[in-house]
Amino acid sequence: MAEHDRWRNMRTAPRDGSRILVTIRPSEQGPGAVDLVYWSKGDQSGEGGWRSSDAAPGLVIEYTETELKCWMPMPLAELDRMTIPAWQGRSDEELDGSGI
Repeated sequence: MAEHDRWRNMRTAPRDGSRILVTIRPSEQGPGAVDLVYWSKGDQSGEGGWRSSDAAPGLVIEYTETELKCWMPMPLAELDRMTIPAWQGRSDEELDGSGI
């Protein structure tokens, strides 16, 4: 297993705003899960916290330290193994959805 594929203790998680994977402990609100989060600096109160990348203005999903068990960096993309999709349109002009 490569070093970037290992789960790590939350005490070592980066607090620089980069996105990471975390495991969420099971609770009365639901089973354990994995989420994509980032550290958000505090606002007027001065305290920061872990926020889900699914959060949006008016709907912020924030986790407490005790809710998160461990973290992992985002998996690396292996560009050499990626392929270009086989388009079914006859020409590039049809790829914009105008070929209805």
